Amino acid sequence: MSDPIIRPIAETDSLEHLTELLHRAYARLAEMGLRFFATHQTVEQTRSRVESGRCFVAELDGRIVGTICLYRRTLEHGPAWYARDGVGYFGQFGVEPAHQGGGIGNLLLEHVERAARAVGLDELALDTAETATHLIEYYARHGYRLVDGVQWKDVNYRSVVMSKTLVDGAS
Repeated sequence: MSDPIIRPIAETDSLEHLTELLHRAYARLAEMGLRFFATHQTVEQTRSRVESGRCFVAELDGRIVGTICLYRRTLEHGPAWYARDGVGYFGQFGVEPAHQGGGIGNLLLEHVERAARAVGLDELALDTAETATHLIEYYARHGYRLVDGVQWKDVNYRSVVMSKTLVDGAS
């Protein structure tokens, strides 16, 4: 097995495959009773999310095994933190279950942090279910701190918003 390659999504990449990957990657959260958008989004919703940001994929041995998207736009109904100057956020972050825990997620997270710095962002944020303590702990280990909360209308849980200050040379 070779090392994973992190690259921008290409027009030739299958959004059907990416949608199915997200469903599999978020299945554990669905089993916890959490209705994350990625547990059930359609291919068209995946396309919209990919097109509204900068989407990256992790490719391993010619197959996409992970993804993450960087967003810079302000959300009309999102958390106030996302509307701050210099703040970007990421989402649609998932890794094939068979590859979770193997470092691919870390590579994707480091890549999106570098991409955020490259476009001049000072902070990178995310939101996740407040009951998904394993995810909150994961992000905290990577330097993210709790800054806000939000209740999205399309999910059945309250989210915490976490953010990390991006410093030149840091990941």
